[in-house]
Formats: sequence, structure tokens, C-alpha cells
Amino acid sequence: MKIHSLIFYLLLTINCFSQNTIPEVLKKFNKESVPYITVSQLKTQNNSIILDTREPKEFNTSHIANSQNVGYEKFNSKKIKATFKNQNQTIIVYCSVGIRSEIIGEKLLKMGYKNVFNLYGGIFEWKNQGEVVVDKNQKKTDNIHTFSSEWSKYLLKGTKIFEK
Repeated sequence: MKIHSLIFYLLLTINCFSQNTIPEVLKKFNKESVPYITVSQLKTQNNSIILDTREPKEFNTSHIANSQNVGYEKFNSKKIKATFKNQNQTIIVYCSVGIRSEIIGEKLLKMGYKNVFNLYGGIFEWKNQGEVVVDKNQKKTDNIHTFSSEWSKYLLKGTKIFEK
């Protein structure tokens, strides 16, 4: 699985950076198999489950308040089914910009969940629109884990955190 993910990230990185905006990246890499929800629409959601599909180190740096980390590499469908029994409840998935979350959203749909939405532009767009993120201690932060310097170009607001 790690080799598969490494290849995924390398191919994505090679092809991605000719795209200059989040909409261009999403148009190129997503199939729109999971309907999008915008930042403004998410802000009006009540009683929705918000799932962060990034890796734990990204989530610990910052995340949307009240979201739960389910990861990408170690996404566990059995744990999801045990935790979220109501397959009709609205579930919103997000990642950095919306590519990994579409893949996890597809898995959720295949598992029988009916109301799954992908946050358009992910946490980058959330922060770009001036919304609040919190760290692992639930304290407001401006830090956003951008995965790499290349990916960080899509984050326009906040402090970019990545491994060098």
C-alpha cells in the first residue's frame, strides 16, 4: 500500500503543478463521482459528519473543527461502519484540495452511504476563504499542513507547514 501511495503522490505531483488553481487541479484529477459541497454550504450544515481524509500528521497540524480523522493510507471501512451506523446521514469528506477525499468518498458510497459530499477545494479552500481551523488541542491556529512546497501554492492564507 505504501508503494501504491508513493506512486500516486509522485504521478500526482508530476502532473499537478502545471495547474495553477484549485479548480484546474480538481478538473484534471477528479471524476466528480462524489458531489461537491462548497465552503459556504458546509458552514450551514447541521448534524453532518465531517471526515478528514488526510494523514494524522496533517490532521494534527490543523483541521476543520469537529471533524474526525479517517486517514487515506489506513482508511478502515470496518471501523467506519461500526462508528457511523446511519447510512443516510450526511457525510462530508475533505483533504487538502479534494483529490484524496474523492477517493475516500467513492469508498463510502460503495459501502452503502447515501449522502456523501466532497468539500470543494478541501481545507485549503476553507482557509483561503478565511475560515477557522484548529490544532490537535482544539485551539485556533493559522497553520496548515500543505504536504510539500509544491502543494503549498494552492494555500493563499495561513501558515504553510510541510516537511523539507
